[in-house]
Amino acid sequence: MLSRKTLPFVVLFISASLLFVVNSSGIIDPPDKYQKIFQEVTELLEEAHFSPRKIDDAFSRAIFRKYLEALDEDRNIFLASDIRELKRFETQIDEELHGAPVQFFYAVEQVYLRRLKEASEIYHEVLSHPFSFTTEEAVRLEPKNNEWSLSPTARKEAWRKRLKYMTLERLTDLIEQRAQSNGTAGFVSKSDTELEKDARDKVSAAIERNFTRLKTRFSEEDRFNLLVNTVANHMDPHTTFMPPVEKRSFDEQMRGSFFGIGASLRGEDGMIKIATLVAGMPAWKSGEVKVGEQVLKVAQGADEPVDVSGFEVEDAVRLIRGKKGTEVRLTLKNVDGSIKIVTLIRDEIVLDETYARSAIVEEKGRRIGYVYLPEFYADWENPNGPRSAQDIAREISKLKEQKVDGIIMDLRNNGGGSLYDVVQIAGYFITEGPIVQVKDRDGNPTILRDRDRSVLYNGPLAIMVNEFSASASEILAAAMQDYGRGIVVGSSSTYGKGTVQRNIGIDRATSINGSGNSDLGTIKLTLQKFYRITGGSTQLKGVQPDIVIPDTYEYLKFREKDNPDALVWDEIRTVPFLKQNPGIDYTHISRASQTRISTNPSFQAIRQTVSLLDRNPEREYSLNMVKYKADVKTLRDSMKKVDEVGKTIPALSINMLPQDLRRLETENDKLERRKQWVKNLSKDIHLGETVNIVSDMITNLQGSYTAMHTISPQ
Repeated sequence: MLSRKTLPFVVLFISASLLFVVNSSGIIDPPDKYQKIFQEVTELLEEAHFSPRKIDDAFSRAIFRKYLEALDEDRNIFLASDIRELKRFETQIDEELHGAPVQFFYAVEQVYLRRLKEASEIYHEVLSHPFSFTTEEAVRLEPKNNEWSLSPTARKEAWRKRLKYMTLERLTDLIEQRAQSNGTAGFVSKSDTELEKDARDKVSAAIERNFTRLKTRFSEEDRFNLLVNTVANHMDPHTTFMPPVEKRSFDEQMRGSFFGIGASLRGEDGMIKIATLVAGMPAWKSGEVKVGEQVLKVAQGADEPVDVSGFEVEDAVRLIRGKKGTEVRLTLKNVDGSIKIVTLIRDEIVLDETYARSAIVEEKGRRIGYVYLPEFYADWENPNGPRSAQDIAREISKLKEQKVDGIIMDLRNNGGGSLYDVVQIAGYFITEGPIVQVKDRDGNPTILRDRDRSVLYNGPLAIMVNEFSASASEILAAAMQDYGRGIVVGSSSTYGKGTVQRNIGIDRATSINGSGNSDLGTIKLTLQKFYRITGGSTQLKGVQPDIVIPDTYEYLKFREKDNPDALVWDEIRTVPFLKQNPGIDYTHISRASQTRISTNPSFQAIRQTVSLLDRNPEREYSLNMVKYKADVKTLRDSMKKVDEVGKTIPALSINMLPQDLRRLETENDKLERRKQWVKNLSKDIHLGETVNIVSDMITNLQGSYTAMHTISPQ
């Protein structure tokens, strides 16, 4: 199936002097727009990037390969002969970036459009004949395992196998639906032959939509933007480009509200998947929508569902959003292959539902505070706007009023945010001292410190993280770990993003007040790097928790270390600091936790499932129905076991804070969302084990704490 990685939603550019050329008449004219963008971006990358790669022939070769792969991820449009033909530009791209006329892009355009037309004719012919699923053959779906076909015949064969696999997926789903619906009033049972035809028709419709999009929506300018982004990404994964239209759209969405289900989507190998859920919003409240599930179809109320196979993320988002109070139906596919339809009612996506909040867990006569922080938010344009540091201070103060014995701060899925706020928050738990080091490209480290000697909370503390915890989350977890101030709990490591970016418009003449907007586009440029106070960078390695808890998403290869363009790990000097361990033996705590985890049936089931999922991306997939069904059953049974075992574990006793109940008692919608949030937390086995860890910390505490100093919430 044709696929293309979505152009980044947020991307930026930097400004530099405009270059001009003199034509034969002696009149100075601006260069071609694409040439101008190339020159501006190149100058900014070379002069401002934290660790710029040399833009030479080696850089050119890398861009040559990556751009062709980005255009043709599945290696089923171009032929090997096309790549050989285009190789004459392989070492020329660096010269174009430095001001030579743009030729590579236009040469690729000619070949791409011709081959796209040919490829669009292949699937019609292949799907016009029934498939036999009794033969022994397999297909490799991972693009990096495939090369471009040596001939048109070989390319058609590659298409045949991929289309056959897509048909097999849909056919097995239809057969399952038939088995479940047989005997239902009004259900008309179809034969295997009829269902196979239906499955091929579904695949054909999905592919047709994809080709239509490529021909009509994926314009020449979009493809050039993709090339520019390929150049930016080769410096590092977080240096990215966005054209003006996308940047303006992003700014509008950040400023205003919209009506939807509260789920962000991501594209992966031509599929649309659930990336994150917004707490308190329809998708999250339903309890049926899970991160990682594939969105197969979207229906408006009772209307016929639209198959979103091959859709861009933005196109799928447009289908899901709509008027407040209207119904949208999602057909979702779990990682185990099971299909379900979830009906949701659109609501306004209220931003304050993603702010910090807290609850109290009652455990063995103890009261343990739980603080959830989805991101380190800060409204820099509004001095009275929300700030994560202020909100966290408030939540901790509220928990202290309830006389909690320990606190858990949950940074799972927290992708980072305001550096200023994370330094403030870290300071709530220590007397004073350095929090993080930031180094620029000249090698000059700046030490960001907490200079306030007062301590907001000095009791037992656990920080929850996972592979989605990045940037500012890693700074806070690392600081608490280095000081010995708290224990870090989570998956084998955090994301590993130890870099700092800034948004800059590339055209200084049209850049608006430093907002990052300009007529030519915007770049998000990596300018600095984070380092722990012990000297090691959080880049690439992330933060390794003190206690590792099995995680279903461990198999996903999306951390910073999985990207070959990621900046390297390094270290600088250690900054002097004083340990502030409250007197807890973390080694004993860790051993007790690992013993519980090793005997917990839920965590053992998760480990078995991760082992199965970890083998899936690289392997061949059978096109024999019997073997395919067996593979699906194995994975589905494993996932089912995780769910079934999880249901046998007692729910946590967790409650809203009285202050929040009083505050929300007149706002029914918000109150119900908060109650649902608490209910979902009660079934969180990772939180359950962290509660056990904090309970052990309280028991293990040696001596008594020093008098508690407080600061007022800001």
